[in-house]
Amino acid sequence: MDALTRAESLIALTPDYPEPGVLFRDVSPLLADGDALRTVVEALIAPFEGRFDIVAGIEARGFLLAGYAAALAGVGMLQIRKAGKLPRPAAAVSYALEYGTATIEAPGVLHKGERVLLLDDVLATGGTLAAAQSLIVELGVKVAGSAVVLELEDLGGRAVAGDVHTVFTA
Repeated sequence: MDALTRAESLIALTPDYPEPGVLFRDVSPLLADGDALRTVVEALIAPFEGRFDIVAGIEARGFLLAGYAAALAGVGMLQIRKAGKLPRPAAAVSYALEYGTATIEAPGVLHKGERVLLLDDVLATGGTLAAAQSLIVELGVKVAGSAVVLELEDLGGRAVAGDVHTVFTA
């Protein structure tokens, strides 16, 4: 079994969570395995090698992925947080959810001309990733690309978030 296949096998499936009929895919076991984590993070950033200056992670599992990716690439990391978690957010973007709205924020740590690689764990409906892309643009820098560990294709997130590099699909 190759390293990516092994990493994918660690994604835990939980039927009927959080509600009946939903098959929840939990990347926590993959994140807990050092070899699998390294394999997946390398796969996340490989298509963008040399094309980004900083890695942004979307709260919360995106932080873990972005921190590891930033360390591997020798670049910095930007935290994209839920509203109210930063003392001085430089920008905020609100977006629609099935059940209301949410807002994400980022600190003012980026410099003109920087290229940001956005990372998150799962692409579902695409709203959060699209909002993060808008947030980066609002901060006055360029989105170098977006990548996720797992895309849930049936939820149509790519139609909302645009071109997204995915390591696994379900």
